[in-house]
Order: sequence, then C-alpha cells, then structure tokens
Amino acid sequence: MDTLEVKQKLFHKLKIGNFSFVLPAIIIFSLFNVYPLFLILKLSFFEWNGISPLDQAKFIGIKHFIEIFTNDKLWWQSVWHAGIITILALTIQNVLALLLAMAVDRGIRGGNIYRVIFFLPPVLSGIVIGLIWQWIYNGHHGLLNHLFTFLGITRFENMAWLADPDTALYSVAIIHMWRGFGWGFIILLAGLQSIDSQLYEAAEVDGAETWHKFIHITCPLMMPVFILVSILTILGTMQIYDLIVSMTNGGPEYYTEVPITRILASMRGENRFGYACARGLVFGAMLLILSMIQIKVSKHMQKDL
Repeated sequence: MDTLEVKQKLFHKLKIGNFSFVLPAIIIFSLFNVYPLFLILKLSFFEWNGISPLDQAKFIGIKHFIEIFTNDKLWWQSVWHAGIITILALTIQNVLALLLAMAVDRGIRGGNIYRVIFFLPPVLSGIVIGLIWQWIYNGHHGLLNHLFTFLGITRFENMAWLADPDTALYSVAIIHMWRGFGWGFIILLAGLQSIDSQLYEAAEVDGAETWHKFIHITCPLMMPVFILVSILTILGTMQIYDLIVSMTNGGPEYYTEVPITRILASMRGENRFGYACARGLVFGAMLLILSMIQIKVSKHMQKDL
C-alpha cells in the first residue's frame, strides 16, 4: 500500500469521524424541525378536524391557500396589526435602544445599572407582564388612569385602554416595545464596544463633528449589527403572542388579533387543522421574504455608506 492510499484512507476516516460528531444534531434537527415542516406541508392540502384519524382526512389540494388569499379578511387584518406593531418596534424601539446604547458606551454615570435595568423586561415572563399591564391599563381601578387623575388630566378618566378599538393595539405595542427594548440595547451596545476608539480619535483630529463620526464611522461598522437587530425585531414582533393572549386575547372585536392567534383559532375554535397549517406556511413564507428583502436592502445601504 503506497503513501497516497494511506492518506486517502486516513482522510475518509477523518471525514466519518467528523460527521459522527454532528450526526446527533442533524437527527434532532430533522426530528423536531424538518419532519414537522414536512407534515405541516402535507396537512395543508387536507381538510382535517384534528380528532379523526389522519387517514380519514379529505384531500382538497390548494383550496386552503386560495381561501387565505381571496376570502380571509380576518387573517390579513391580523397580519396588518402585527405589521403596525413591527413598524413601531423597528423605528421607536430600536432608535431609543441605539441612543441609550451610545450613551452607555460613552461611559455615562451608572452605565452598569442601566445594563441591568434595561435587560430585565426581556427575561421576564410575557404572560406575567401582560397580566400586570392589564391591571395597569384597567379603566376603573388601573394605575395609569389614577396617575393621569393625580396629574390633573381628566380626559382619560375611566379610559378602557384595552377595550377601546382605537387604543387597544397601540397599548399592546407600547408594552411590546418596552419589553423588547432590552435585547436591542444589549446587542447594539456590544456592537458599539467592538469599534476601535482610535477611529473616533483620528476623526476628531481631522475636525469631524459628532454627526459626521456617526455617519461615516458608526453606521458602516454597525451595519451588520443593525441588520441582525432589525431581523430579530421583525421575526419576534410578527410572532407576538403571549402579550396578546394575556392582555386582550385578540379583542376587542378582533382589533388586536395577530397571525399566531388566528392560526390557533383555526385549530381551537374552527377545528380546521389543515387550514391552520396553510396559514402557518403562508406566514412563514412572509417572514422569510421580509428577512431576505431586508438583508438585500441593508447590503445596498452598506455599499452606499
């Protein structure tokens, strides 16, 4: 046996050995991700009530998808609601997170305390947060209305924030932004701290002002972090569920319904598991397309910078 054959055998053994290390992860991923996805795709072509045996499910082809795109106003209304919360989170939440991350990065007093305070809401239970804020928003004995009364603002006396169609969705959006603010703050702060301070010092020597340093140094170097935070914000906000269930349960009159609650409604109230699977696939495809578009737009912006 020559040296080349020995090397080839050792190479093949090494490849097999390396593959054996990742094989358990591949099996687990396939079992809990790939197979359920395949099953959901299969069920989306069937009418099934979730109770009878699967072999009794009725094959209906793409009728579920046709119904979603042509005759499901509540579904698209829920998508619109999630979109509104997402836009608010992408703008207000992330801008505030960036401003405070920049302030902490510059070494303001009590920076370590701010790190802890801002990161507390994201690690708390969404159900617990929702129940607490449901009490705060209560129109009769809620803390928020008592605060307005104490300040002499009588306009909001007995205001039912979560029961009024005009304020319910935005009330939930405010709590979602307050809760998700900490994730963006921590990630953006980590990105800012990875930038070499000598770049800013060199820019100051050349006479660059704060705005120019932000545009020409911070933004280009932070673009990958901005993309990450934006994608996480979109994926997390579009899939909002626990706050909705604990605060409004989709009410009043579907004004705070979001895609996840509509998918569950298909299974629980309507007993249409196949339709729920079709809704889930459409929703997943929407999130994937949004993420891909955002990545492409961000790359073009990065080139321009």
